[in-house]
Amino acid sequence: MVERQLRRRGIRDVRVLAAMGSVPRERFVPRQVRGRAYADSALPIAEGQTISQPWIVAAICQALELRGDERVLEVGTGSGYSAAVLAQLAVEVVSIERHEALASTARKELDAIVANVEVLVGDGSRGLPEAAPFDGIAVHATAPGPPLTLLGQLAEGGRLVVPLAEVEADILTVFRRRGDQFSKESIGPCRFVPLVGEEGFGSP
Repeated sequence: MVERQLRRRGIRDVRVLAAMGSVPRERFVPRQVRGRAYADSALPIAEGQTISQPWIVAAICQALELRGDERVLEVGTGSGYSAAVLAQLAVEVVSIERHEALASTARKELDAIVANVEVLVGDGSRGLPEAAPFDGIAVHATAPGPPLTLLGQLAEGGRLVVPLAEVEADILTVFRRRGDQFSKESIGPCRFVPLVGEEGFGSP
């Protein structure tokens, strides 16, 4: 997976490659699709959600440019796989999931292999203002536009990676904070479930 799907497709951050190689992805997919755990595609999980393809997870992590001493907020825990990868790259990860059943399952798997991830249940589109600022924010659902509340929870120099809904495709996008200004850079097309919540595409 690391050589064929990641390094050959532009993932160059050695810490990201090492993290992707060390996290057992098969722990985070349903038993019935476990044989496809390392396939170059998204896979279905419970509650109508998906676990992103490995390249997407790696691309998000690379765009965050983590050195190891950062606090990261993740929006959309899903299976917990991305949080497990982020846990190898940051000192602390807080992950928010709106589905309680998914959060419970992910928490169980994460607690077995990492010690620096906290999984909460709530509306991730609002972030976690009481714990802000964060050095990095990773959003695993497509937003209708730049998520202003999440941008406001970035620390100076921090990065937010989020898929944005465009006319023809979702575009994985990275924002970086410099004072009150935010730079924007597109990473590439992608496909995610919609961000549901107060500052997403509305309530479920």
